Formats: sequence, structure tokens, C-alpha cells
Amino acid sequence: MSIVKIILKRGSFGLLALLAFSPVFAQLEPINDRPNPYTSDGDWATLPEGREWGSTAGVDIDPDGIHLWAIDRCGGNSCAGSNRDPIVKIDPNGKVLASIGGGLMLFPHGLHVDRDGNIWVTDAQGPDPDKPETAGKGHAVYKLSPEGEVLMTLGRPGVAGDGSNALLNTPCDVVTDADGNIYVGDGHNGQRDTASVDTVARIVKFDKNGRMIKMWGGWGAKAGQLKTPHALDIDSKNRLIVGDRGNNRLQIFDLEGNYIGEYKTFSRPSGIYITDDDTIYVADSESEFDEVRNPGWKTGIRVGSLHDGIVDYIITGTVDAYPNGSNPEGVAVDAAGNVFGAVVSGGGAMVKSTRR
Repeated sequence: MSIVKIILKRGSFGLLALLAFSPVFAQLEPINDRPNPYTSDGDWATLPEGREWGSTAGVDIDPDGIHLWAIDRCGGNSCAGSNRDPIVKIDPNGKVLASIGGGLMLFPHGLHVDRDGNIWVTDAQGPDPDKPETAGKGHAVYKLSPEGEVLMTLGRPGVAGDGSNALLNTPCDVVTDADGNIYVGDGHNGQRDTASVDTVARIVKFDKNGRMIKMWGGWGAKAGQLKTPHALDIDSKNRLIVGDRGNNRLQIFDLEGNYIGEYKTFSRPSGIYITDDDTIYVADSESEFDEVRNPGWKTGIRVGSLHDGIVDYIITGTVDAYPNGSNPEGVAVDAAGNVFGAVVSGGGAMVKSTRR
């Protein structure tokens, strides 16, 4: 079959459906030219005196639709050896109201706030045998109360799983459904060209009590396989949307793990956020790192609909908004439609983008 190059615009649903939900081989022209109706502010949120933003990948909205929960990796790109609270609650004016989670994690990565206001965080690294302060940490997911009490732990901190059971291995992200079931994107180390014996790339489903129910995926590029399930969210149709970053695509599953389809129109997904009307915001933080990961595509937050996979807007890294030209790895949207980007490199920042 010949390679097909296409540019998707609204109205071409028939072709899009063929691309997204059947095993055709198609190559998209990079989608970089959508309008940007947002202005961005990289200095919107400040940490308490004496603290500066480190890397941050995780961000989500409190159930009140107003307050923001975000990760700060203890002023750097790791919390190893630090007792600083890496999870902060921010008000609409950018002021930190609370901070929790100190001493628990090495590399806080994915963050999810459930319907009851509990905060779920993944620890996406494991202990370093040359650094005693990292022992007994990593490879875990924590459920915390808003006050910082540990309510549940998935995986065994400090112990890497092999992908065959409930033990986790560099978990990327976590989300819960309406029944309280828990879905973990497991395997940050899966973003590589070839698999090795320690490569994990899967979705793990637990019940509300933390008992493992099932898993699916496995490393690879075929339908249903994964190369780093970097971001997770659930849409209005109770479908699990997975940011399969190593394969430059969104994959769509039902909540039992059955593959439904995929979209490649949203570039290389590091973070995703889905609103009640199935508008999806996809943060691409990596496409311009090199000429290998996703050639020709530009970084930014692509905004479109899960109904048809069409990209309507791209929030780009404008001058001064993103430190050192970096773009957000995590993304969340409040009830007023403000978009928050969690910048992971270039010093870190929490960027607020507002419609003009």
C-alpha cells in the first residue's frame, strides 16, 4: 500500500475515520498552522518565598473547577534527598495555598485529582544504588488526601515490576473512573526504539481498593501496543484515552482494555486533558528535541475534538511565556476555559493561557 500524505481539516471526517479507526498506513503532514487564540503568561504562579519552580509535568484541576494542583520537583528535576512538598495547590491569582507530599517521592510525574478531591501522583523513577537517600522510593502511585495523608499506595515503593503483576515500573500517569477504578500508564522506560528485558509499556487497571483487575498493552507500535503510556484521561463516553508518546499517537480503549482506534493528528502527546464536551488539549513538549522523535512537527498544545480528531487551535510557546523555549508536558483546563501548562524543562514554570 502506498504512503498517503494528507492534511486534515474539519469536514474531511470520512478520510479521518479511515485513518483513525482502521489499520491503514498513512503519514500525516505536520499540523503546525492552526490559529492561536490564546495569550500566555509564564510568570502567572509563584511559589512561596525561598522556592523556585523546578521541573513539573503533572497538573490537574480541583473539583471546584477553580483551584489548580501541580507538581514542582523540589526546585530541580528530582526530589531525591529533599523533604520539600512537591505538590502544591494554587488559587486563581497564582498564590500557593497548600503543599503536600514531602519525602515520599523521587520523581513525581503524573497527577490526577479525583471526584472527591483526592490527589493521585505517580513516582516515575526508581532507587539509585549509588544514592542511599533514594532507597525504598519510586515505582509507585500514591493517593493523597488534600491535607497530604497517604490513603493508598499502588506498587511497592523502591521495587521495580517486570510488567507481569501489580508491581509497577516507572509509572507515568494515573486516572480514575466514575466507579473508582484506577488506571495506571506503566512504563516510562518504554520510549525507546527497541525493547529489552526490562521494558514495561502497559495499562494496569485496579479496583477502588487497589486490587489489580487486569492489564493490557505491551511494548510495540501495533494497534493496542504502547511505547510509553505517558498520559491518561477518560472521555464522556467512558473511553480511556492514552497519550502513547513513543508512537506519536493517541490510542482509544474501552475501560476493559479493548482497542477502539487512534488519532495521530495531535502530534507527540506528553499530556492530555479532556473537557466535558470531549474537547481535548494535547501537550507536545518533545517534537522539536531532535529530527528523530517526530520530524516536522512543532511543539505546543493542540486543541480539538475527540469526536473527529480535528485540530482547531495550537497554543504555541510565545516569547517570554515558556522558559528557554520549552513547552508544557502537562496540561489542564479550569471551568473558565483557562489552559495551564506544566513546563518540565528550561527551569520549569506553570504557564496560564487565556482566550483573547
